Amino acid sequence: MRIEYLYRFPIKGLMPEALERTEVETGKCIPWDRAFALAWGDNDFDPANPDYRRPRLFMCGKLNASIALLRASFDDRSGEIALLAPDGTGVTANGRYPEGREQIGAFLTAYLGEEARGTPRFVHTPGHSFSDQRRQLVSLISLDSLRDFETKAGARRHRRRFRANIWFSGAGPWAEFDWIGREIQAGGARLRITARIGRCVATEVNPETAQRDADPVGELQRFYGHTDLGVYAEVIEGGRFAVGDGIELLPE
Repeated sequence: MRIEYLYRFPIKGLMPEALERTEVETGKCIPWDRAFALAWGDNDFDPANPDYRRPRLFMCGKLNASIALLRASFDDRSGEIALLAPDGTGVTANGRYPEGREQIGAFLTAYLGEEARGTPRFVHTPGHSFSDQRRQLVSLISLDSLRDFETKAGARRHRRRFRANIWFSGAGPWAEFDWIGREIQAGGARLRITARIGRCVATEVNPETAQRDADPVGELQRFYGHTDLGVYAEVIEGGRFAVGDGIELLPE
């Protein structure tokens, strides 16, 4: 098995950044994954005391399809974030500092228009991930499973609909569902597979057009009798891995 694609999602809900390599720590997600988020005005998230908050309290693809058209980049050395809208407007500011986050938040609020709730805040807490899960995990999807799904659907289902960190090949369709509770070696890191990933209506949004033009949840249910695609894993031994590195299912 082999890592084919590797992604992080610096801003919750926005497009991913492709990585060639990364290094993970025990118990942590990929560095800078979901490190920033736009919190709605009715969210009492406290950056000084971060904890889990329901995904609907933040800007996300489930509720805000138009954000699929935003282009984003993040420089993890400087902290600079650049956002560009389809109409050519944009913002470039440092997400590590309050002044920069205020500029980014104002741009996103204006872009969302009536979808924005209250007075949104663009938030960041070092070390915190705005994941939909209560703890920091890495998500993996088998390309073999996606291709099997696409064959049954009779259409392409762009991998960006499913927002995985690691896409891998060579396992065979749906083999990863048998790995729950097992450990894998991914490059120099060891991970434990913890759960299947249940899919939601965010996958309806085409990442290239921002149109809700498919029903992957309904299709998964119809073809397979479940709504899952991919698995979550926790890092139990930190290390480096990269595109092209092998993945090995370790003995029980």
